[in-house]
Amino acid sequence: MSLQEKIEAKKREFQESAPQEKQEVMGRAVKALIESGAADRTLGEGDTAPDFTLNNAEGRPVNLRTALDRRPVVLGFYRGRW
Repeated sequence: MSLQEKIEAKKREFQESAPQEKQEVMGRAVKALIESGAADRTLGEGDTAPDFTLNNAEGRPVNLRTALDRRPVVLGFYRGRW
């Protein structure tokens, strides 16, 4: 099953099981996100990420460019709790 097929299956599952009120909230949130133009500002495959510094799990600052000078870097993004 392709990623797109998996996404569509999850969407159908949500529409069949979620209460109408939650579907309406999600619908408004998706519409607002689309209208915000956020997708036009995202990085795509092969794009270079801007340099940044964040604290690691131990609270120490880690800079992307410095880390890339030493080894490959894998970035993971978590949406948090919705």
